Amino acid sequence: MQTTAFAQYLARLDALSSRLEMTAVLAELYQRFSPDEQQYASYLLQGSLVPQYRSLEFQLSSKMLLRALSTIALEGSPEPENHSEASQVLALYKKIGDIGVVAEQILRDHDTGGGDLSVVELHQKLVAIAEAAGAGSQQRKLELTIALLHAVSPLAAKYITRMITGKLRLGFATMTILDALSWAQTGTKAETVALEQAYQKRADVGQLARVYLAAKDVGTRQTALAQYDVVFGTPVVPQLCQRLHTSEEIVAKLGRVIAEPKYDGLRIQMHIDAVRNQALAYTRSLEDATHMFPELAELFGLITVKQVILDAEAIGYNPQTGTLLPFQETITRKRKHEIASQAQSVPIVFYVYDLLFIDGRSLLTVPLQERKQLLRRTMRDSQNLKFTPYITTENPTELRRFHEQQLALGLEGAVVKKIDAPYQSGRKGWYWVKIKELAGTRGKLADTLDCLVLGYYVGKGKRTQFGVGAFLVGILDGEQVLSLAKIGTGLTDEQFRELKLRCAALVTQTQPTEYQVAKELYPDFWIRPGLVVEIAADELTKSPNHTAGLALRFPRLVRFRDDKRWQDATSLGELSSF
Repeated sequence: MQTTAFAQYLARLDALSSRLEMTAVLAELYQRFSPDEQQYASYLLQGSLVPQYRSLEFQLSSKMLLRALSTIALEGSPEPENHSEASQVLALYKKIGDIGVVAEQILRDHDTGGGDLSVVELHQKLVAIAEAAGAGSQQRKLELTIALLHAVSPLAAKYITRMITGKLRLGFATMTILDALSWAQTGTKAETVALEQAYQKRADVGQLARVYLAAKDVGTRQTALAQYDVVFGTPVVPQLCQRLHTSEEIVAKLGRVIAEPKYDGLRIQMHIDAVRNQALAYTRSLEDATHMFPELAELFGLITVKQVILDAEAIGYNPQTGTLLPFQETITRKRKHEIASQAQSVPIVFYVYDLLFIDGRSLLTVPLQERKQLLRRTMRDSQNLKFTPYITTENPTELRRFHEQQLALGLEGAVVKKIDAPYQSGRKGWYWVKIKELAGTRGKLADTLDCLVLGYYVGKGKRTQFGVGAFLVGILDGEQVLSLAKIGTGLTDEQFRELKLRCAALVTQTQPTEYQVAKELYPDFWIRPGLVVEIAADELTKSPNHTAGLALRFPRLVRFRDDKRWQDATSLGELSSF
């Protein structure tokens, strides 16, 4: 497929809001891709060049793209007109606020003689831009971008420039792509569940698309998906907790359980090869976090087998007292520079609680108690690598006592797991349940919520100094985001300042397609999906104003959740457990 045809499909998707219609268009698109395009196109559809767990960013700002577009606009212009042309490009961007629309218009107004590229060639050229590094790399990126824009149509340029700036938001996520893959092969969503299960074992949608679309009959597809299993180096989609109110409910629902402390750290999936001295770390949102943890290099001698995948919590601690540090200190490790010095000031201990893979064998279907036993034979305890302590019980009183003991230690309570359960990615089934009571950070609701910030309102009076007086938050409903609360109280001055800084980096001039908000609640400034906050409140009430149909009474900000993607926010379905 040529890039112009690909861009025409992107334009069709861009104009849709119905997930069913998007699925049909994506299915048609996948039917047209050649086998060598399926994997790369899957990444491009999500505005990326590589799987989610790999990090390859363009590092090219809107300002640099405007320079590229100005250069194209100036080509062939007399010298005196140069300044005027460049000013017109900038003025057009300020007026429209969408780099893609500006690029399309510039290329239409200035015939660049652009030809066309295949989707594979487009991917290769975009990778070359992203990988340009070292001295003079920004100039090199600029030159490569200009050359690419010369080689494509104006419509293709619209979506390419959005990809480069991370603003290709077509309103669908991985699940819609999985629906479309099933639809492309069967004309229905009959194989979506099998596709989702395969993706959860090996979270690479591009590779999955290539493997699945190569199988042309039901039997071959079933075999291909069954064989698409856990591999070292590709993250497993993590298992998440459900919520129940009391220890009695938990025991009634789960039976005999394993209860563990709920640590307030960073969820980390560690892939360790003790033979090749290779270690990788992924966050719960499937981001590569290996660079954050130089301590990983100290773990090879503690692993008694060749390869393992471990589920763990990384927590900062005070080496003098052994005291675990608050989340906000642990999260300071989430940086790209000066990691070594930060590792000295905030050392990390990994509390391991599950074993997902050992020497080429997936353990996802193995009962939890057996995985725990295998874990004991797989690693040795040390200062930086520890087994998570746990109890086994079916006594509600004992479970409640254990939970209260963890709270007394300054932890978040207990995580309770069905003793014979498999490892089930996501938040499906009653296998993991959390009891979470954080003194001073919650209201009367049974738990806090992880909400997505949709936008903010300009402050009045004293708050004019912060540039923000209130902010709008929402929750997930499938691939849409519904408004839930407007929050303007309960923040310290420092939190207001930090909120403004974080929002400013994500401001967009148009309402993101995922957001469903009543007009009377439109914020002064929309922000792109990306900022997750933990919110406490006293109760949920019915609301005719918020699109969630619910609202929070006395909501307040607990903290910013840098460890979570916006797709990890609380869902409308989860609110039923409150």
